[in-house]
Amino acid sequence: MPSPWNLLALPAREPIRRWVLSAFPRGGGGHVDYDLPLGEPGLFGPHSATWRVHADFPGMLAGGLAALMLQTLHPLALAGVWDHSNFRDDLIGRLRRTTSFVSGTTYAPTGGALALIERVKSIHAQVRGTAEDGRPYAADDPHLLTWVHVTEAYSFLQGYRRYSHIAMPAGAADRYYDEVRRIAEALGARDVPASEAQVQAYFRRLQAELAFSERSRVVLDVLSRVRLPVPVAGLSRDVFLQAGAALLPPWADALLGRSPLQRAQSRVAARALWSVAPIFRHALHDGIASRACARMGVSVEILQRWD
Repeated sequence: MPSPWNLLALPAREPIRRWVLSAFPRGGGGHVDYDLPLGEPGLFGPHSATWRVHADFPGMLAGGLAALMLQTLHPLALAGVWDHSNFRDDLIGRLRRTTSFVSGTTYAPTGGALALIERVKSIHAQVRGTAEDGRPYAADDPHLLTWVHVTEAYSFLQGYRRYSHIAMPAGAADRYYDEVRRIAEALGARDVPASEAQVQAYFRRLQAELAFSERSRVVLDVLSRVRLPVPVAGLSRDVFLQAGAALLPPWADALLGRSPLQRAQSRVAARALWSVAPIFRHALHDGIASRACARMGVSVEILQRWD
């Protein structure tokens, strides 16, 4: 018999499903095979922390938005986006590409995951230039690769903690950071933090390199106006953006100059997203994580609990 929550969520499930699949197509537009070969675990496998954290769509979307906010604070990383992307017209496209890469490297068989990594490396090799202050930058600079990776991993983990409704056991965060650094290292990053303590120490070291510039302001303004359609009454683009901002560490809040009112709005948005997050799980019961579990012959339900 369906649970009371399932019955209450039923009217919203199909609109959510349609929206997610149109905004973030599965499998990177059909280029990744998540179903074969049977029994191939990929880079992590169903017992990993990574499969669990990355299966939570609300946390991953809010975390992805938080990571974009953090990444605007590094002048050299921002210069690459400024000079080599059409972020003004296609910021949602950047989110889609990030989503496809993360999904593929997490859940695809090993061959597919490695092919995605090689494709991104070839793109990075072409992204180089000179920042506003005259310093050269390159997207395949190990230092910048580490920055982008850490901001994403931190934000995804915080999104999971805040919105998944699943408590993480002791040591699970360290497991997650130690696992996902493999992706960063395969891309060319070096000295990648492998635990929660190392991530915190990394952020303390990097703060001397960060700044909130006029370019940061422009990108965040574009982000605040991004077309992010949502399917459920009561949810809006601003809820997701503010729920993402709620994941920022305090030092980033201060550097971004966020006001007490903005922080209060983020807290309200975080509560709103937390309250509806279970509907996403019910609506996306047969998503990429489920297909990867089927490939491995295990129930997707194992991702809702920790070993």
